[in-house]
Amino acid sequence: MSTSAPGPVAALRRIAFLMERGREETRRIQAFRQAAATILALPDEELQRRVGEGTLTELAGIGPSTAAVVEAAARGEVPERLAALEERYAGPLAAGGRELRAAVRGDCHSHSDWSDGGSPLEEMAFTAIELGHEYLVLTDHSPRLTVANGLSAARLEKQLGVIDAVNEHLDGTGFTLLRGIEVDILDDGGLDQTEEMLGRLDVRVASVHSKLRMDAEPMTRRMLGAVRNPFVNVLGHCTGRLVTGNRGTRPPSDFDAVRVFEACAEEGVAVEINSRPERRDPPTRLLELARDIGCLFSIDSDAHAPGQLDMLDYGCARAEEAGIGPERIVNTWERDRLLAWAGARL
Repeated sequence: MSTSAPGPVAALRRIAFLMERGREETRRIQAFRQAAATILALPDEELQRRVGEGTLTELAGIGPSTAAVVEAAARGEVPERLAALEERYAGPLAAGGRELRAAVRGDCHSHSDWSDGGSPLEEMAFTAIELGHEYLVLTDHSPRLTVANGLSAARLEKQLGVIDAVNEHLDGTGFTLLRGIEVDILDDGGLDQTEEMLGRLDVRVASVHSKLRMDAEPMTRRMLGAVRNPFVNVLGHCTGRLVTGNRGTRPPSDFDAVRVFEACAEEGVAVEINSRPERRDPPTRLLELARDIGCLFSIDSDAHAPGQLDMLDYGCARAEEAGIGPERIVNTWERDRLLAWAGARL
């Protein structure tokens, strides 16, 4: 992105985006997003008056750091903090995968503040547009994952109404916010949402979030139950492992990957290449196994903040390294083809 002088709101949003992209502390990032919301609601005349008087910090959500950004941007300057972050974080996140990244049209796994994401779904959509996406699938969590504020059927229905309103506002932009879910795979292989609600969605990611250390055979049966379910389109972060990050590390789940990936290939379910650097899921050995078995793939950000949408760089580099071409990656497909594939088994 150009470092020509942005307006105050754009500067604050860009700073937050770059900090998210660089995986900086969430609390500090939220200060800039809150400041952007405060300034956005401020009349231009009041903004200019407060900049001139030096009284921005009297506003709720504006501290010395964010005020300095607003004041510089209001003067037509590039704020120092923004310039430093552009230099530090604006380049590609991974060395490889650039051609594949250019072929990606959207993202099938993202979260908003309706569950455990940090930003409104509108902000996720606007950032996806700025990244050049043609679509973004919003996949907030299902109700059993209470720690992530998972959506009941009633809350999911309300969210669908908001998505419709956002798409009406964005009509003519060439972008669509698609209706989705990251649905928990229950212990018996069932899905943690009603069939009626699942049927109203565009794309469904199914993931294991509990009892990750289950014995291999019951875990295999559990995952096969989900893959064989006609509502499932993407098998999310299949091993559940964590390899780094502030949540610590976690070993991969144990399951018969050959049987699970063969079922994915038979059913047309995509294996997710989760782009979050703390996951790198599937591990390389399993990624290559799924490739050899003939699976489809979905390279997803699993973004919980707008700047994390750009983490697709990591997944694209891994797919390229594994020799997986764009024709097997469902989010390189145009929207209508993606939707036809996602609804083909219903």
